[in-house]
Amino acid sequence: RWLMRTGNNDGAATITQESSVTPDGFEKSLKVDITTADTSLTGGEYFFIDQRIEANNIHHAAYGNSGAKTMTLSFYVRSNKTGTYNINLYNPSSTRQLSRSYTINSADTWERKIIRIPGDTSGGLTTGTGAGMRCNWYLAAGTSYTSGSNQATWSAYSVGNTAPSNVNLLDSTSNEWYLTGVQLEIGFEATPYEHRSFGEELSLCQRYYQVLATGDQAAIGNGFAFQTNRFQCNVCLPVEMRTTPTLDEQMTGGTKYRINMGNADQNTGITPSLSSVVSSNRIVNLGWSDLGSNVTNGDGGQVRKQSDSGILGVAAEL
Repeated sequence: RWLMRTGNNDGAATITQESSVTPDGFEKSLKVDITTADTSLTGGEYFFIDQRIEANNIHHAAYGNSGAKTMTLSFYVRSNKTGTYNINLYNPSSTRQLSRSYTINSADTWERKIIRIPGDTSGGLTTGTGAGMRCNWYLAAGTSYTSGSNQATWSAYSVGNTAPSNVNLLDSTSNEWYLTGVQLEIGFEATPYEHRSFGEELSLCQRYYQVLATGDQAAIGNGFAFQTNRFQCNVCLPVEMRTTPTLDEQMTGGTKYRINMGNADQNTGITPSLSSVVSSNRIVNLGWSDLGSNVTNGDGGQVRKQSDSGILGVAAEL
């Protein structure tokens, strides 16, 4: 659910989940590793880590009226590059923003940061399943984004106030940046991190992405041929997704799927191509064509993932 966003720059970086030493019992962290340096940023360059919050999960902050609530953002951060970094919060429904800075004081040392975010009495938050707020950790920005000043209170969006005085993490391939323990909560105090159970966290993630099959010969589902050259099956999703998902096919190789049907001729030599008709955010209808001449209308069978790498999934990300 984390995005790395870059634009107009010559540098490059990778984002991975890291298992190195983390503070206060956290097992994992997000790691940004600079792979191509960019020592001279142009005005329109930007580089940040993006977390988009669904409107249903933040609407109770009551923005847009006199009861708008204060929130507190807390997180742990580490980098070899010390200096000033910026966090920019953006409300897409009212095009308003708040920008705050934090300082990494000691190189290669985990530091906890706490940032209080006042409520916005002027700009309301949208409802529903779209993006209600975006929280961006800036790692590099050109002068178009740094020419203004930090906005401690919510105001109309101005590009120059996005990331004032931000360091340029892209200036060396030796640079790394780590993030963990992020928590945004309503209230004036940063409470201890809420460690949810694995099952609860998995279910919350599946609202935005679900894996249908991974690994060689993994079963996808049972179905039938409804034409002489087409096979379909329905996959019921264990968790209702945010919206009607799209198919995410991340597989390589010529033979990605195999359909096992009623006789030997139908079990061999079938390398179908996949097309998708997604019925809703609870059920996915998958169809395969190019089955050859051995399939009879109404024949039942099972479709499997033939490729030994990659995944077949469905995505409903913001």
